[in-house]
Amino acid sequence: MKQKSVLTGADVARILDHARAEAQANQWAVTIAIVDDGGHPLALERMDGAAPVSAYIATEKARTSAMGRRPSGDYEEMIKAGRNAFLSAPLTAMLEGGVPIVVDGQVIGAVGVSGVKSDQDAQVARVGIASLAE
Repeated sequence: MKQKSVLTGADVARILDHARAEAQANQWAVTIAIVDDGGHPLALERMDGAAPVSAYIATEKARTSAMGRRPSGDYEEMIKAGRNAFLSAPLTAMLEGGVPIVVDGQVIGAVGVSGVKSDQDAQVARVGIASLAE
């Protein structure tokens, strides 16, 4: 039987704290969503000034990344490269900004961010995830 890591409440709080700090340091009003490996919500924070729709988009970016086992932006790149069939995939946020949380080669969750440019969203997510290695 295989074993894998799971996110604890402390892990989720740490990711959220570091992601929020990165967004605040850059004066970005974003929503940060954290999900488990099945795409189920563990945390959501919509910062002051973030658009209400960003809560939906951040969650879906995280779900897309967790269930797809890859950054959500990979789907955007595939579509741009001509793989239009991905437009019919059951994933709803095929935009950069969802980043998987990988431990020992296994995806255990994901962070999705929405509210600024897609590469900036992904930056906030990556900083949050990197805090687990500290």
